[in-house]
Amino acid sequence: MREKMYPEPQPVSAYLCRELECSCGRVHYADIAAVEIGAGAIRTLPEYTKKWGYACPYIVCDDITYKIAGAQCENLLSQVGVYAKLHIIKRLGFDEATLGELLIDMPADCDVIIAVGTGSISDIIRYMSFKLRLPCFTVATGAPMDGFAAGIGVMNVDGLKTTMPAHSTKLIIGDTDILRTAPYRMTAAGFGDLIGKLSCLNDWELARLVTGEHFCGNIAALVKKCVDDILQCADGLKRGEPEVLGRVMEGLVLSGTAISLYGDSRPASGAEHHMSHYWETVFEQRGVRAAMHGEQVAVGTVLILMFCEELARAEIDFDLARAAARSYDRAAWEAEIRRAYGAAADGVIAIEDSACKNETAGRLRRIDAAQEKLPLIREKLNALPGAEHLAKLLRTVGCPCAPAQIGVDEATLKDTFMYCKEIRPRYTVLQLAYDLEVLDSVSDRVIERIKRDSA
Repeated sequence: MREKMYPEPQPVSAYLCRELECSCGRVHYADIAAVEIGAGAIRTLPEYTKKWGYACPYIVCDDITYKIAGAQCENLLSQVGVYAKLHIIKRLGFDEATLGELLIDMPADCDVIIAVGTGSISDIIRYMSFKLRLPCFTVATGAPMDGFAAGIGVMNVDGLKTTMPAHSTKLIIGDTDILRTAPYRMTAAGFGDLIGKLSCLNDWELARLVTGEHFCGNIAALVKKCVDDILQCADGLKRGEPEVLGRVMEGLVLSGTAISLYGDSRPASGAEHHMSHYWETVFEQRGVRAAMHGEQVAVGTVLILMFCEELARAEIDFDLARAAARSYDRAAWEAEIRRAYGAAADGVIAIEDSACKNETAGRLRRIDAAQEKLPLIREKLNALPGAEHLAKLLRTVGCPCAPAQIGVDEATLKDTFMYCKEIRPRYTVLQLAYDLEVLDSVSDRVIERIKRDSA
């Protein structure tokens, strides 16, 4: 039986396994059966496994998460007569090779896959279990990102960070006794990932104004509440207070639930995430270990807020923008993509072949819409939190807030502004600036600001 979508944000339990008919015209549904967050929550794993009739779990972890919670999961299940196959991942690229390793070792009678870890492990298990039509659980060993409840999976495919079709995990366990043992850096990264919703929600609003993209105010309000709640408890974050860790985990799960409710990552991922995905792609090719996803998103969010501040006061020459759209040189664009993306360029070019977001006709339509809605666009940009205020908050909680802190040099930063939008077919403030022929000049102003601030 369908229920009406709540007019005000609710706790995560109110959204689980319910068909919610929304004023946005869609029916939202999150296929997550249970979320357990709190001290000792891991002890509920055997209860749910037995209650739902699973007899042959496949536990997946790495060397570190095995010691943190994997062995405990195995022992708790064996105590109630459920004997799991445990696999410790050797290929940590979280790519096609990792997937093959997991499939080779999976028992033939497996009926549920249990991911013990954080982002990469939970992502690849949600994708793998979806392809195998098996349910999956997630036992979190840290709270660095919001993907636990998402109905998508992110993994490396042909060297490119790719969003894959997946399903939601059936059970999420966030034991605060375990989360307290995680390096503080992971918790700060989770804070950074949640902060990123400030810029991605703005991107969604801009897409609604300029392209007429579907927008759900109720989902947006739910995500916004996740950010507001975490901002209120920032002071207790570094002290490792269990209740604060629980609130961070709840915020991340609720944000991920919003992705599942909406059916894609639009409510929780925008230009700040595109920056993160670009950095991960190029760093991997350089043989450099990238910063944590949430740390990259935090830095990306500060950069996008700075970009929005500069764009809001930029003079727009719409005739120049239309002339640039009409003179679009696909061959020149492709050459730049091959330079900027290296071995991952073919995947990016394939995205443009499908989306055609840079082609003249679509760009001209968006320029017309942007000219008509320019006062509203400026209003949205000016309503965002200040970049310096956010950077100060991130410094307070010990999360990176500047490109240099995560190994992004000036040349890479310029390429990020110019080309990270190509990594997804999603409309963001960077596509808006590209359409208006100010992406180059506005990004230069942001980079100059950063250089002045660091001098």
